Amino acid sequence: MEVPELPECPVCLNPYDAVSSVPRVLSCGHSTCEVCISQLPNPFPNTIRCPSCTQIVKLPGRPSSLPKNIDLLRLSSSLVHPHHPPDDRPKKVTPREESAPQLNPFMPTLWSREFYLNWKNWVLPNDCVLVERTDSQEDGLFGLSYGKIVRNVDNFDVRCILRENEKVGLVKVGVFRDQSERQDGKEGVLCSKFKYSYEAKIVKVLFLMKENERDELEMILKESLKIKRVGKICGFWCNEEDNGVFMVFERFSRGLAKSTWELEEGFLAKIEEEGHKVSKMGGFGLIGMEICEVVNDLHVEGFVLGCLSIHCFGLDEFGRVFIDFGEVLGVGRRVCRAISGNEELENELFKKFAFVSPEVVIESLRNQGIELGDGSLEYKVGFGSDVWSLACVLIWLLAGKSFSEEMNNYCKCLFSAVNDQKGCNYVDLYMGWKEKIAGLLEDGLRLGFASLKDMLCKCLEFDPGSRPVLIEVWKCIRKLTILPELDISLEPEIDAIRRIPSHCILFGNLCDSSMKSKKGRSRHVAGGSLRRDENEVEGLTVDGDVNGLSNGHAQCINLKGHLDCISGLAVGGGFLFSSAHDKIVNVWSLQDFSHVHSFRSHEHRVTAVVFVDEGEPLCISADNGGVICIWSAKFPLDTAPIRKLFEEKDWRFSGIQALAVSGNGCLYTGSGSRSIKAWSLQDYSLMCTMTGHKSIVSSLAVSNGILYSGSWDGTVRLWSLNDHTPLAVLEDERPNALSPVRCLVVDGNLLLVAQENGYVMMWYNDVLVKSSQVQNGVLFSINKSGKWLFTGGWDKTVSVLELSGDGTQTEATLTGSVSVDSIVTALVYWEGKLFVGQANGALKVCYSGL
Repeated sequence: MEVPELPECPVCLNPYDAVSSVPRVLSCGHSTCEVCISQLPNPFPNTIRCPSCTQIVKLPGRPSSLPKNIDLLRLSSSLVHPHHPPDDRPKKVTPREESAPQLNPFMPTLWSREFYLNWKNWVLPNDCVLVERTDSQEDGLFGLSYGKIVRNVDNFDVRCILRENEKVGLVKVGVFRDQSERQDGKEGVLCSKFKYSYEAKIVKVLFLMKENERDELEMILKESLKIKRVGKICGFWCNEEDNGVFMVFERFSRGLAKSTWELEEGFLAKIEEEGHKVSKMGGFGLIGMEICEVVNDLHVEGFVLGCLSIHCFGLDEFGRVFIDFGEVLGVGRRVCRAISGNEELENELFKKFAFVSPEVVIESLRNQGIELGDGSLEYKVGFGSDVWSLACVLIWLLAGKSFSEEMNNYCKCLFSAVNDQKGCNYVDLYMGWKEKIAGLLEDGLRLGFASLKDMLCKCLEFDPGSRPVLIEVWKCIRKLTILPELDISLEPEIDAIRRIPSHCILFGNLCDSSMKSKKGRSRHVAGGSLRRDENEVEGLTVDGDVNGLSNGHAQCINLKGHLDCISGLAVGGGFLFSSAHDKIVNVWSLQDFSHVHSFRSHEHRVTAVVFVDEGEPLCISADNGGVICIWSAKFPLDTAPIRKLFEEKDWRFSGIQALAVSGNGCLYTGSGSRSIKAWSLQDYSLMCTMTGHKSIVSSLAVSNGILYSGSWDGTVRLWSLNDHTPLAVLEDERPNALSPVRCLVVDGNLLLVAQENGYVMMWYNDVLVKSSQVQNGVLFSINKSGKWLFTGGWDKTVSVLELSGDGTQTEATLTGSVSVDSIVTALVYWEGKLFVGQANGALKVCYSGL
């Protein structure tokens, strides 16, 4: 025989007794101990929510004023067995554990909430960037685009503050492609109508990146916030004309190349012309020191650039040198493209004065399947590679055009050997070029600057291990600006700045993968070896390759049966019910969408319809003449209603506008008379009338023992289902925020209100969480299914939003939209299918085409 358990409080699980846990009876019939009742939250004045049935019940005074449950006390005293230990008590099951939401084929999960939260603040507004010019003709893929900020952005939704007319550079990181197709039929239209939202396009491109690509992107973003003298990364922006997704960088008002362009012959030529050797070299020293410092800051964080150009550096308003990360990526992509064998881009490479060390050239060609010489050249790409490139930038500043010509000749010889299959000894070619550069420096730095010449020549050593570290270069250049005996600054320890490289920008995915959009070419170098790669490598294109509606495969079928605006939709009993202003309620099969029946008894425009499944299934419709028709929804369907109910007619008002049904057998009607009426579904009598709204009651919903009513007066009122007394009034109290409520939907403690101004207000536990604009026009309909929210209205589109987070942290993210032919007036979602009622009388069924 089982041991009987003591009756216990549903809140604290303590057994009832006459002293410490006295059971008190609530008006709903359930019992809770007196102590717990006093600690339950009060959602509204003089009310509590029953912990057993979650209904709102009245609490007229103290808990002790409620009647004791004498039967429970007698039962407790009659049981002599001790209550079970805590470990044996049944665990409470939360609603989420009880039935976890399943993925819907109509709208699968696009990305995780954690992923969205990690990237959403990097998304820039779509109207804040204006592209003025593009540096490349190939869709901006290998070059940079340039533009400006057209409006201030200083809210907390983005990572940085943007000012109007601020100059920016843009580097393409992906392309969003929507693989939608359209097929037109005679009876209906079957088409792919789903369109991603602006924000979803960017997040989707990031989500579909390979993990190593995204990791590199995230690393660059984080490091840009840490390193002081690196131009800020503003975020990501999508050009909706071509769906290109760009990373937006700060662009400096003056570039170092533009500022020194007048030095066509270099600092050395100016010295010879004007004779002011010390002052001119002091100016070179200041610039050279700051270039060394900026590159060293990147080395400290483990970054190797791989190549440098004079265009990679910019000057702020105080003349300090910064590194432009956008130009670094742009030059890096050009270098990769040039080394891959595209001769047309070699000229572009020379224009940008991109300087690439020998080991980077060897490694890049090796990645293309080409070995220079006998393949014995094995040098690692590291910080020394940037020292070589930096030395070339400094020599360009000194020698100007002469150095550019020698560099041009060197690169052409190298590329000719690779592309034309000419035999060459790369080491001999390089050493010959280095001797010429040493001669240039010897001629220009004759007296007083021998140490600088020697340092720059050491930086050009073929072996990276023989090159000096960056701090040694900095110390040498510093002597040009201050005499060593007067220099009181602390010298950095060389050993302390030696770091292990963690990432090379040039060989990263943002640069190197941008040129892998074509098949590898078979190329031979005399005396060398070739490794073939015939596989096509994906470029930066990101396709929306997911199932269901979110891939753009939303198929839509038009159901024709109404002659005027559809006013309401309801699903139940295997049927779809649609009401319209043509005074008809049509019944459709949910299996094949065929028309089954028409209810015809209204003499006025039908404004609302609901389905009731309590005992006998019912369809209830109402019109703007105040007539309620109750129809049997049991097959075969009757032509006449079971019952007609009549509201009191008043020529001043517009009849019934909304319907709702509660689980306690009540029908609620909201009307133009600004009142709400409760009708009994047992005897069809009028139970009571609730008043309080100051305008038309436009929407009704029932949840957790509460009736929610929305009105054109801009408020939502809450009523108790037990005694129909008012509980609270919800309204947006911000200035100029009040707008007529057109429709609402409730799910547990979450209330979503669609307004005439296109905004959706989210309330949780009767606290306003957020108000955001979803469409530009009036919202006539709203529907929720799981984490997906659908809204429709004047814009002739259905907006699809994803709800994420819990409680007051709930957020709604606009994922995309479905275009329709007319104003959206009604929405209902059922098992992967979205039914859309329109003002032109068409009923559209949208579902996944996969």
